[in-house]
Amino acid sequence: MRLTAFSKFVVTVSASVMLMVTLMTTNVQPANAESLPPCPAKPNCVSSQATDSHHIEPFRISGEAQASFEKLRNILTQRSDTRLISTNDATIRVEFRTFLGFVDDGLFLLDSANSLIHVRSAARSGYWDLGKNRGRMEEIRRAFTGTTP
Repeated sequence: MRLTAFSKFVVTVSASVMLMVTLMTTNVQPANAESLPPCPAKPNCVSSQATDSHHIEPFRISGEAQASFEKLRNILTQRSDTRLISTNDATIRVEFRTFLGFVDDGLFLLDSANSLIHVRSAARSGYWDLGKNRGRMEEIRRAFTGTTP
């Protein structure tokens, strides 16, 4: 089969478009690191991967990464306001319940390559959380690091 100049042009453009779409829709991450969902444009969320006012520092790991992640998992399961939703070697998903019955979603991602645990906590409803998600994450951090307020 012989291709005309126009056919070659169409094939070249089609291949280029397919490559661009693939690159634009593929989320390439560094090894052993995932992305947290972005925070909504409301002040009721904190994330260690945010670059705006939602930012909170990730938890720093000292020692073996899996042991540190297991320590965090144990801290979370001992909290009366926390319900473990799912867990594996790299993620912990929890629900936090406030005194008034509101539910906040927590996510912890192990980034052993960088000795970090990325954190995100967000209210499911409402606009303001009165700093509850940030305060709770700092409370968990203190338990994780063994420091007092």
